[in-house]
Amino acid sequence: MAERNGAGDGTGVNAAAQAIMAVVLVGGLAAAAWVTRDSFDTKAADPKPAVCPAVAEAGTAGRSEADETGAQLCRALNRPDLPTLLGTPRDMVRNASGKGGEFTHADGRKTVTPEAEVGLEAHSVKLSATSGELEIADMARLLGPSVERTTVLGHPAVLYSDRTIALTFRFDGQKSTAGQGGIARRLIVAKGPGDGGGWFEVVVWRQDDRTPDDGALFRVAEQVLPAAPGWAAG
Repeated sequence: MAERNGAGDGTGVNAAAQAIMAVVLVGGLAAAAWVTRDSFDTKAADPKPAVCPAVAEAGTAGRSEADETGAQLCRALNRPDLPTLLGTPRDMVRNASGKGGEFTHADGRKTVTPEAEVGLEAHSVKLSATSGELEIADMARLLGPSVERTTVLGHPAVLYSDRTIALTFRFDGQKSTAGQGGIARRLIVAKGPGDGGGWFEVVVWRQDDRTPDDGALFRVAEQVLPAAPGWAAG
């Protein structure tokens, strides 16, 4: 079960945290972009739930270990009951993807950052992993007073908000636009019951301007994270 404490459901983080998050989380606003649904029709005549990429042997056909981990994260996230966990049981998964990622620090060190994303009609959900050296307690301080300290399945965690980017694609010859979107709720959870050794981040945002339900975010985290590669049960 999740235990929450602290205060604030702010929609941003302080400047120092923003700079660090851009390095260690390799995400932020662009990673939580959403597309306005009025721009085009996404409904297929006979829609079928999307599936994750196959997990092939690492190192074959140009695939890296990080790519394989991204595919595994996708499999963990793309659960049959994901729409129910989000509180929208009639939703169908429109797309599912997993990929590797890597950030090179100034001193040459590399941080591997695989991620997966599942898109539904009402929500999008992202799951990423990092081997970052910062502890959850450090992240809580860096994110500022709006962050909430909490736990997920006995693991230290922090909860905070961020803004998405709204992308509008036009097919009538007019210029596509980008602007401020809705609120994304983000949950950073330590991989193990102790603080340190990397973490996962679960992000939920809606395909409209409404703030996601925190209960849905925690339900997803509690069901998905135990199946994610690298999770250490307490």
